[in-house]
Amino acid sequence: MARTRVQRKGGRREAPAAPAADADPPRERAGGGGPRVESVRTAAFRIPTDAPESDGTLEWQATTLVVVEVTAGGETGFGYTYADAGVARMIRDSLAAVVTGEDALAVEAHWHAMIARLRNMGRQGASAMAVSAVDGALWDLKAKLLGLPLVQLLGQVRAALPVYGSGGFTSYSDAQLKKQFQGWAARGVTRFKMKVGRDPARDLHRVQAARRAIGGEAELFVDANSAYTRNQALEWANTFANQADVRWLEEPLPPDDLAGLRFLRERVPPEIELAEGEYGYDLHYFRRLLDAEAADVVQADATRCAGITGFMKVATLCETWGRPLSAHCAPALHLHPGCAAAPMRHTEYFHDHARIEQRLFDGAVPVERGMLTPDLTRPGLGVEFKWADAERFAV
Repeated sequence: MARTRVQRKGGRREAPAAPAADADPPRERAGGGGPRVESVRTAAFRIPTDAPESDGTLEWQATTLVVVEVTAGGETGFGYTYADAGVARMIRDSLAAVVTGEDALAVEAHWHAMIARLRNMGRQGASAMAVSAVDGALWDLKAKLLGLPLVQLLGQVRAALPVYGSGGFTSYSDAQLKKQFQGWAARGVTRFKMKVGRDPARDLHRVQAARRAIGGEAELFVDANSAYTRNQALEWANTFANQADVRWLEEPLPPDDLAGLRFLRERVPPEIELAEGEYGYDLHYFRRLLDAEAADVVQADATRCAGITGFMKVATLCETWGRPLSAHCAPALHLHPGCAAAPMRHTEYFHDHARIEQRLFDGAVPVERGMLTPDLTRPGLGVEFKWADAERFAV
């Protein structure tokens, strides 16, 4: 609860009079006690994949990373999102001016101000990703200004964050899939996710090959990326559960088909959890998802859901509804908030993003014993962007 500033009068302390009901709201943003934001720098980088990749509905050969740095008080905060390069222009043209000159410690106030600034562009998609990148940089900056690892600033509830290895693209051969999964297993990973839905004639073979590669004790997840109809999803859920012991079915339908997701959740085998939420851009979507009882596990992505501020708000919703939370992609970004979010189960160690972050982020921690552990000797997110190494990928 915020403290009310009091004024002394005649030796007594008196609270200031409340403003009249019809008074204009204060024009100055909340905060004021911290150093002022001096600059906002942003750029986009297109990094080729190490092999052609595809899922149930898309194919790609590169991943675009949008980076933001915000400076204040001699410190630099780092944030990022995986989005179209146009998001960097949106940050430069619309959001940089929102935070420049403002109190660097007032992150929540800036979050609301950025969302208000993009009102006419809509809350979804690129707008939410632009806010996400700047918000992440502001949280990193605030923690550095206070000399704290971000997880301690947010309120640490666990020492390390479990991961699940994520890849198994539909473009992979059986040999590629086996090599990838067994490589993660060697680092203690016991949960593995693969893509399905592009070629139903091969999917059961591929899923069974994955099960053989990881053994019978490990957990096997499948992700359809909205490739199925309701009836197809139900049929495949039963097939995967019965013939490959699959425990997790992710995004079988378009994310807005909440009625369809509820239909599936009530009918899939009880050992399969239905996961949804990676394309949630605002709190209203997550509230609708939870209200509809359309998912067993809620996924949120701090590069999409309006940043770390939005991610922690989603965590509060999950805790209220009694649903576990799992982070989608961007493991370096989710490590600290994931160790501070009470309903958190694990984070996705997505092949593309993990590869980029290990290559271009100084301080990105490796997976050990199936976990990511925040380095508490480094303030903020604990990572710095390697601009010189990334320059050749600049858009």
